[in-house]
Amino acid sequence: MTLTAAPWDDPDVRRLTAAQQAELRARYDGAGEPGTPPTADDVSVVLLARDADGEAVACGALRALRDGVAEVKRMYVVPPARGRGLSRLVLAGLEAAARARGWWTLRLETGPQQPEAIALYEGAGYRPIPAFGAYAGSLDAADSLFYERVLGAG
Repeated sequence: MTLTAAPWDDPDVRRLTAAQQAELRARYDGAGEPGTPPTADDVSVVLLARDADGEAVACGALRALRDGVAEVKRMYVVPPARGRGLSRLVLAGLEAAARARGWWTLRLETGPQQPEAIALYEGAGYRPIPAFGAYAGSLDAADSLFYERVLGAG
């Protein structure tokens, strides 16, 4: 597996993020995304994991929130590639990219019907926090779960 940076509008990124959103709509009975959807203008880091054949099989992104703080967005692994540690690989890559940019706190939103995501984040040291940013007070995010990790130096 290789982990590489890509622009937000890369065709593989678009394909994977569209698949991620379709899966979430299916899990949440068609409910839309809470918060503000990421765009090419506000996503600073996108990572793609590629298999030995060069096929993009996982992704994740970071959006700057304020000085020293970024949000993890669009974590996704295609179903046939799940169970191989790719989400941990992508998350570790995002954390390294965050440190390189001086972002020492990462936050994220997930949902109760994503137990694999909850296990990933809690296993990586993310801790529950109250809603933040555009999610705070949003009825769309009322059932969401929020996490944060303060990154160490390495």
